[in-house]
Amino acid sequence: MTDKRVDLTTDLMGLTLKNPVMTASGTCGSGIELLPYMDVSKLGAIVGKGTTLNNKVGNPPGRLMQTPGGLLNCIGLQNQGADYFLTEILPEVRKVDTHFFANISGNTVEEYGILAEKLDVDGISGLEVNISCPNVKSGGLAFGTVPEDARSVTEEVKKRTGKPVLVKLSPNVTDITAIAQAVEEGGADGISLINTLLGMSIDIETMKASLSNTFGGLSGPAVKPVGLRMVYQVYQKVKIPIVGLGGIMNAEDAIEYLLAGATAIQLGTANLVNPAVGIEVIKGIEEYMERKNIRNMQALVGKAHG
Repeated sequence: MTDKRVDLTTDLMGLTLKNPVMTASGTCGSGIELLPYMDVSKLGAIVGKGTTLNNKVGNPPGRLMQTPGGLLNCIGLQNQGADYFLTEILPEVRKVDTHFFANISGNTVEEYGILAEKLDVDGISGLEVNISCPNVKSGGLAFGTVPEDARSVTEEVKKRTGKPVLVKLSPNVTDITAIAQAVEEGGADGISLINTLLGMSIDIETMKASLSNTFGGLSGPAVKPVGLRMVYQVYQKVKIPIVGLGGIMNAEDAIEYLLAGATAIQLGTANLVNPAVGIEVIKGIEEYMERKNIRNMQALVGKAHG
């Protein structure tokens, strides 16, 4: 920090972060991919790419489509599985002096539990649980769209790990607060929201969907008003901390999320535009706090309420 009068230290689920700026899962691998562009250790935390129990090849091309206000993707959770992550990636991640959250996805409640146990190791500060995956035992409905399923996954993960558990919520629901309360009841230590909004694009020449999977997740500036609204709503309904994300492209966006009730924020699509954006956001938050004479991060969180 350039001025000790401002303290960006953030307490998240018992973890002490240098600042509230984190990466969002899936936008910069394990975080070490950003090292050529900035000192990753200056970030509050890194969130790794989604990890599944076994290797997943993901969806066929095309998997990315730029839109006027953001990005559509249907990567399909391509990754080499938990064992590969533990032996090949985690040793490199451990060299970076900041917190690392492993993001996990499963097709059944049992898979989430197995993953949680496998990743309960040194070098992983916490787990972020992606519940936007289809529950194969419930006809393919995403865990994150059914409160009972969201709670069941949370309970299973909490039983199988000693790490703090952050549950990432899907915005593709009627009432986000019902899902948030369900995972809190299930023992979640924190909530991150929002995941991507479901969208599509059509190629008018071929008259077919632009994405191989027809639908994809929309991220980027277009989703910020939705994410901000949901963080604001959830903050009023739960006692556990919130990590806000969705369309944060600069410090001003990040500050809005903090004011809405987020304890920390994640940068996703912004990393693809500017890989050094994290450092710029940290500096921007610090300068804002100095200007507003706000001494510590907690005084900023939820300030827009009341």
